[in-house]
Parts: sequence; structure tokens; C-alpha cells
Amino acid sequence: MSEQIETDRRMLETLVCPVTHGPLTYDASSQELVSKAANLAFPIRNGIPIMLVDEARQID
Repeated sequence: MSEQIETDRRMLETLVCPVTHGPLTYDASSQELVSKAANLAFPIRNGIPIMLVDEARQID
């Protein structure tokens, strides 16, 4: 199980914002990847990051 968590963590670290190509931060409580530069939060559904701008929610 810990090997899977480590793999997931490495995969998340390689993803970038599709808008700015900048870094994302993982918000475990909301299950989202957040792009502070784009003010967008991309959902993670069933363990899969949904990196579509149309699926992201605007953040302040």
C-alpha cells in the first residue's frame, strides 16, 4: 500500500497547470490540485486528476 501512495505522490508532483504550466499544490481535504497562478482547482475523482479547464473551479 505504501508503494502505491509513493507512486501517486510522484505522479502528482509531475503534473503542472494546463493553463500556466506552473506548479500545482495538492489539497487532500477537498481532493483537488490547486493552481494559485491560474486561480483554479482541478478535481481528483476516483484517484484520477481531471486536468480540464472546463472541470476546474475558480478560486479566490
